[in-house]
Amino acid sequence: MKKVLVTGGLGYIGSHTVVALQEAGFEVLVIDDLSNAELEVVERIEKITGILPHFEQIDLREKKSVTDFFDRNKMDGIIHFAASKAVGESVENPLLYYENNLNTLIYLLQQCDSHKITNFIFSSSCTVYGEPDNLPVTENAPIKLALSPYGNTKQISEEIIFDSCAASALQSISLRYFNPIGAHESAEIGELPIGTPQNLVPFITQTAAGLRDELSVFGDDYPTKDGSCIRDYVHVVDLANAHVVALQRLFSEENLLNYEVFNLGTGKGNSVLEVVHAFEKVTGEKLNYKIVGRRHGDVVSVYADTTKANEILGWKTQRTMEEALASAWKWEKKLRGS
Repeated sequence: MKKVLVTGGLGYIGSHTVVALQEAGFEVLVIDDLSNAELEVVERIEKITGILPHFEQIDLREKKSVTDFFDRNKMDGIIHFAASKAVGESVENPLLYYENNLNTLIYLLQQCDSHKITNFIFSSSCTVYGEPDNLPVTENAPIKLALSPYGNTKQISEEIIFDSCAASALQSISLRYFNPIGAHESAEIGELPIGTPQNLVPFITQTAAGLRDELSVFGDDYPTKDGSCIRDYVHVVDLANAHVVALQRLFSEENLLNYEVFNLGTGKGNSVLEVVHAFEKVTGEKLNYKIVGRRHGDVVSVYADTTKANEILGWKTQRTMEEALASAWKWEKKLRGS
């Protein structure tokens, strides 16, 4: 049985990936600093899979703690999620993002080198493309000047990994996510932001549940069909499964290069207002929303060309946006005891 470390493994995408890994037969070690996750997620994962993952609360910015963990544990591969991830917050507090997203990656890669760990999956983002020239976006699209410190940390991280692969035995795949939404069908795990949600769907569900007075839609004057931003919304369970496929690609040495990148999305763009109306239709809940000014750092429109992931990685989405929104609402209602 292969042993895999998942950093940020109690977070939104991380926890779903831990479930997918355990269901695929991997032994999983989880590190999380609980800055944006709840400890009870460990038990929720066990409830779904019947397996309690090994968990340690570690702040990856503490280099000594990272070194100590690797000295005590052996593993065959790493999936690295742990990072700060809100575009708006990164604009307000860039140094936090550079410290948290870059130092932690460097410390992990140093341990990969010293402990001869050669399989590394990186949680990247479509923000590396900035405002794309052409849609849908392929992996060959130019990496433009980032529109936010968050996006810049993802660009720099990919460069660091690329250089590390060139200088060592490291084999890595960067998965460039578009917009993950939804929850596990069991409603045991889902997106649970601490504080005010930074992403659209949890803000929608919290507004529908009465936790928020209204949903802010940032701009209705963009050059899109209804004036709101367009994104590629992908079900988190499909996204989690892609990590298992990517890891198996490295373990079976099917990768063509020592550093590969793949877009993970549906290949379809939906506007913010389309998501709002789809949620209302799927759930029967009427949303109180208000159009407000644009948010700094937001791109107008971005959605994936998924040809490479479909044909080379052997992965494609199985679930619709409507299914994702229904699962997110089921998760929200279970959280609130309704």
